[in-house]
Amino acid sequence: MLKGIDLTLMIGPIEPLPVSKEVLDALISVEVTSRTEHASGFQLKFNLSKNSPLHTLFLVAGGAQIPLVRVLIVVTLNGTPDVLIDGVMTNHEVTGGSAMQGPVLTITGEDLSRVMDYIDFTGLIEYPAMPPEARVLLILAKYAFLGVIPLVFPSVLIDVPIPVDRVPIHQGTDLCYLKKLADEAGYVFHVYPGPVAGTSVAYWGPPVKIGPLQPALNIDMDAHTNVESLSFSFNSQQATLPILVIQEEITKLPIPIPVPEITPINPPLGLIPPLSLKVDHVEGAGKLSPVQAALRGLAIAAQKADAVSAQGSLDVLRYGQTLKPRRLVGVRGAGLAFDGLYFVNSVTHHLKRGEYTQDFTLTRNGLISTVSTVPA
Repeated sequence: MLKGIDLTLMIGPIEPLPVSKEVLDALISVEVTSRTEHASGFQLKFNLSKNSPLHTLFLVAGGAQIPLVRVLIVVTLNGTPDVLIDGVMTNHEVTGGSAMQGPVLTITGEDLSRVMDYIDFTGLIEYPAMPPEARVLLILAKYAFLGVIPLVFPSVLIDVPIPVDRVPIHQGTDLCYLKKLADEAGYVFHVYPGPVAGTSVAYWGPPVKIGPLQPALNIDMDAHTNVESLSFSFNSQQATLPILVIQEEITKLPIPIPVPEITPINPPLGLIPPLSLKVDHVEGAGKLSPVQAALRGLAIAAQKADAVSAQGSLDVLRYGQTLKPRRLVGVRGAGLAFDGLYFVNSVTHHLKRGEYTQDFTLTRNGLISTVSTVPA
């Protein structure tokens, strides 16, 4: 690996262990993708010789009915460890070799949320008088043996079901139900690795668009430039104004309620948001309670508001650290319209011997910076 960068690869059932030198020497490349709204994934490529321990390490273990071959990837940059992913293997593929080059084994996998998608519990579990956040905590308790630590934020509007009125019933797998509850609250659910190797955080809450800033991404700033490429787009047609139509309980009269795009779960990062040119009538809102309808509207408004996006790539050594997803970062040198703070929506790590780069996507909900100066 590069000077100042060390890679640690750990593999094993349930409790991963460091791989042997033979396995590490056979490693060709590593790719890890971390996303806000979807499962993170990884891909490992190995040279596969006839006597390689990879035959038993992956191919035999991969034939299990419920594969729990755990893969842990840690990068140490200038003495600081960074857990890129803690997940399970989901697929392996061997491409044929030639006289000049041997076969290549490609391993793909996902984060530990994949384990939550194995068993369908539809109709088997009831949650009387339990608000969504309590149900989430109860579900996540099953995965403590994998080092999963729940981080659950209460909904903006607490909705406690009254048992004489309704009793929530589990629907689908744990992962499907967790995401359903998150969508209804305008939240996201994902599992990300860390803070130390062997543990992961199961996050159920709003996209965090506040907090400490990462070092700024600089473009077209001569010696201060630290990104290889960065491009922007503004989709003004994406902005939508959700309209909820609920029924007043006594008179049964329909009441339309517009939901603004800037909400407690979606604070402004751009000074000038796009105009909402489209109206989205939320279906089924009349059957919901006022609290449930408001949560549904907040969710739709938050998902449709990010009209500004950016895509780019950087060299990790030049940037000085890894760019973290699901956090804020500043952009400088892009001009008045696109300078400012952004939410890092996804990051893809590419590691090879002598090379460590990242591709990334950024989003925000308006043009022109909300801060006068973007910190370096």
